[in-house]
Amino acid sequence: MNAPRHDVGYERRTLALLGIGFGLVGFDRWLLAPLFPHIMRDLGLNYSQLGSLVGILGVAWGLWSIAMGPLADRIGRKKILVTTMIAFSLLSSLSGFATGFISLLLLRAAMGIAEGAFTPASIAANSEASLPARRGLNQGIQISMIPLMGLGFAPIVATQLLQIVPNWHWVFTLSAVPGLIVAALIWRCVRDRDASAISISREPVERPRWTALFASRNVTIATVAILCAMSGIFVIGAMVPTYLVSVVHLDMRSMGFVASAVGFGGFIGCFALAGLSDFIGRRPTALIGFVCAAVLLYLFSCTGPNPVLLFVLLFGVALFSMGLLSLLSGPVATEAAPAGLIASTIGFVSGVGETFGGGVAPVIAGFIAQHFGLACTLDFALYSLAAGAAVAFFLIETAPRKRRDEAQAQVQSTPDRVGTVIARNGDA
Repeated sequence: MNAPRHDVGYERRTLALLGIGFGLVGFDRWLLAPLFPHIMRDLGLNYSQLGSLVGILGVAWGLWSIAMGPLADRIGRKKILVTTMIAFSLLSSLSGFATGFISLLLLRAAMGIAEGAFTPASIAANSEASLPARRGLNQGIQISMIPLMGLGFAPIVATQLLQIVPNWHWVFTLSAVPGLIVAALIWRCVRDRDASAISISREPVERPRWTALFASRNVTIATVAILCAMSGIFVIGAMVPTYLVSVVHLDMRSMGFVASAVGFGGFIGCFALAGLSDFIGRRPTALIGFVCAAVLLYLFSCTGPNPVLLFVLLFGVALFSMGLLSLLSGPVATEAAPAGLIASTIGFVSGVGETFGGGVAPVIAGFIAQHFGLACTLDFALYSLAAGAAVAFFLIETAPRKRRDEAQAQVQSTPDRVGTVIARNGDA
């Protein structure tokens, strides 16, 4: 019996829609940061509250992305995709009507729940629509949309819209429109697949206990390392726009240009580091990523009001930092997973990193900014990246190409060692 022909057109439509949808998740999430100087002035907020607003969304996102995966498997992807996209789009729009810190905090928490629920369903739907040989590439493209649209285009769009609309309230209000359009297109174009149609092998093996994933050393190392990487890049994403205005004294347009480097650099990094690790190994790539990100961030913190140089340095920081997130939550977590626990391992590594690195770290950074100065938040991000380098040193190499080369070198050296031993025995 011939296997059903793969629908390439459906694969491409699904990738496009879910990629844009994932990008809008990032866009709505990070729209707050470039608008915060205006929000802070109008609502009487402080830097500590900025950290809390960024952090509460990260915590809610991390917890709900772990919890909602099983539900997406039971009721299907489409209902969750459409419902959550409508929800976080409207919640982003309602942020423009916030009258104080508490109302904005509650809206951000609800956004985190909706966006966290959207994440596992969208990645699973993309996987099911993809040809197995392109599954990894398609997921990489989808994930890269968050830094591109959230950290790349959001600062530019926000600061440019402020030149057109009356105030920041209108920027949030308009942000719902793209999400509602994409939700309608997902409802029309994306379909739930019957379990028998999913081209993923389901061999009848005994499923191990969830706690078995902790037996893998790389699971623990990857979890701590991604926490360090997220603490670096998410603190930068949250605090750098205000830092550029308040400390470096850039105007709003220049700030938007420089801050967009986080998104564009992160977009490239999601592909570059994971691809490089296929050739030189996961461990050396992780070490290079952490060290280069830390060095470039230090240079960024020492640079004055030079928008072009600031953009280049921040582009490099984001390239390595965001690339580390893709590397650690992708191939490192996958190759560290016990048999039958790949999804659980990826969910645990990325979920813990998101909850603490993306949630708690910005709250800590906000406290530091409020009590020790905004510039000190970059020191916190720098120390996080430096700690990540120390942690990554203990990774066990798992890259297939690297392990194959090492095995071949060991086999080739065995006859030489045997010959040396025989020669020594003959001399004796």
